[in-house]
Amino acid sequence: MDKSVDAVCGMFGVVYAGGFYSFLDVKQPQARTESVLQILEPKVIFTDEENYERISGYNTSAKIWKIEEVLAAGTAIDEDKLKNVRDNFQDVNPLYVNFTSGSTGVPKGVVVCHRSVIEFISCFTEIFGIKETDIIGNQAPFDFDVSVKDIYSGLMTGAKVQIIPKKYFSMPTNLMDYLADKEVTTLIWAVSAMCFVSVMKGFDYRLPEKIHTVMFSGEVLPIKHYKIWKKFLPNAKFVNLYGPTEITCNCTYYVLDREFEDADVIPMGKAFPNEKVFLLDENDQLVTEKGVQGEICVGGTALALGYYKDRERTDQAFVQNPLNKAYNEMIYRTGDLGKYDDNGDLVYVSRKDFQIKHLGHRIELGEIEAVTMAREGVTRTCCIYDSEKQRLILFYTGDREKIGLMKELRTVLPPFMLPNALVPVEEMPLNKNGKIDRNKLMSDFLSKK
Repeated sequence: MDKSVDAVCGMFGVVYAGGFYSFLDVKQPQARTESVLQILEPKVIFTDEENYERISGYNTSAKIWKIEEVLAAGTAIDEDKLKNVRDNFQDVNPLYVNFTSGSTGVPKGVVVCHRSVIEFISCFTEIFGIKETDIIGNQAPFDFDVSVKDIYSGLMTGAKVQIIPKKYFSMPTNLMDYLADKEVTTLIWAVSAMCFVSVMKGFDYRLPEKIHTVMFSGEVLPIKHYKIWKKFLPNAKFVNLYGPTEITCNCTYYVLDREFEDADVIPMGKAFPNEKVFLLDENDQLVTEKGVQGEICVGGTALALGYYKDRERTDQAFVQNPLNKAYNEMIYRTGDLGKYDDNGDLVYVSRKDFQIKHLGHRIELGEIEAVTMAREGVTRTCCIYDSEKQRLILFYTGDREKIGLMKELRTVLPPFMLPNALVPVEEMPLNKNGKIDRNKLMSDFLSKK
């Protein structure tokens, strides 16, 4: 289904009956959906009238129920069966399975239990002061864990959750009218959605004056875009959230409370209560020194249960803490690189995959992106390494001419970090989770050669 109030009813109905849910994006290719269904082997699929015919043609043995008919039926409740569910319930039972992309081409289903969500949302709503009087503007699709913070913060505090129509994120005036008319107070958005508002000059059209808290995650928010938001919402609290799906939404947060230069990177900040976040070097030794990079590792109650029906990949990523030789302590290795800044805050550097060796030098692609983002007239950047031809390709949006931009980059980047090609694009393609789709950028670039 598409995200909707009926969809939430279906999700909670499944949970109340003792099961767990997995939300399937109706826009994703049939092959991916069938791959997910093959892993899940669900007993029941909820859909709606609009999507019933489509899902009926998929390869699945599940019963397919229309949510409208289920909600209208008023089926008698079997209290004995529900009592049995309650009597045998454990807080480590799965609550949902969210599928992320897998490097092998097979999606990975992250299993998150009730206790992890209860633990995280309890801290999340308290730290950021979400109250019953708040109105949360939901941006994220329901198969993306950013929406977990919207749905369950509302459930826990009684705050209203406004499900913003997806189409409004390509219609800036409609989006700003919606936020203002619905008197939205709290945004928990992907970075790409925030960049859409600032690039399209949404605030010049209309200002949603009730917004007092803006939280963002998924990618590093460029300082230029933060400054635009801060200019129009000077009294709002801005929070950078970090964390993979495997740690139940987020594991660190940073409240932006100082001025930043355009080339700065917003810190990841500190760990949420009852979560452990630390760095390990290539020899699995603890990194504590400022400026020294290490892989970001996380642990604690909010840790996911692993990948659904995928023992091999679970055992690769969810491992015993190498620093603990005394008892079992599972951690998740994120594959992200971080370091501590001068204030002792963690700072995201890049994916381990994005740290490359070029011309004999170790290079962080994120550093090239950040330096380019600081240039006048550049609105977004993405640097990709073509390992086959050993070249750096920098994609960017904005109104800068390639020749002038390259001339300026030569004054701020060492020769071995200079892009071999600058590629202006009208907009950055996004994947289903709202992050820049690096594969599509590269394939489009190569197809034009």
